[in-house]
Amino acid sequence: MIRKFLPTDIDDVMTIWLQGNLDAHPFISPHYWRKNLPAVRAAVLQASVYCYVDKDGRVCGFIGMQDDYIAGLFVARHARGHRIGTALLTTVKESHTTLILDVYLRNSAALRFYRQHGFVVTNQEDGEARMTWQAKNNL
Repeated sequence: MIRKFLPTDIDDVMTIWLQGNLDAHPFISPHYWRKNLPAVRAAVLQASVYCYVDKDGRVCGFIGMQDDYIAGLFVARHARGHRIGTALLTTVKESHTTLILDVYLRNSAALRFYRQHGFVVTNQEDGEARMTWQAKNNL
């Protein structure tokens, strides 16, 4: 089930965020992610966040939005491969006509995932790709 973030979700969300970054970005020092935990925690509390929760009420993934910008999409290690990321992405697509995000070029799995979901690279700079999704006009 997908629902809006609750303040009580913050510890689970931050655990998923840290583990997801460590797994997806072995080319970046783990220290970088750990030192940014407090800033990201504060940002999550200010963002529009949707959580995927399992039948036991545990957060298994989340997507954070700042207007049309996807600030982060993360799925817990044990829950990957179960279309949770797709479900979260579909949820925000339903309320947006444009979505934008940035992804490291070295994160080939993320690039592939977003391309499969209709995102295209619109800019590349400093090892990152800006990707954009546009809703199809249903005329």
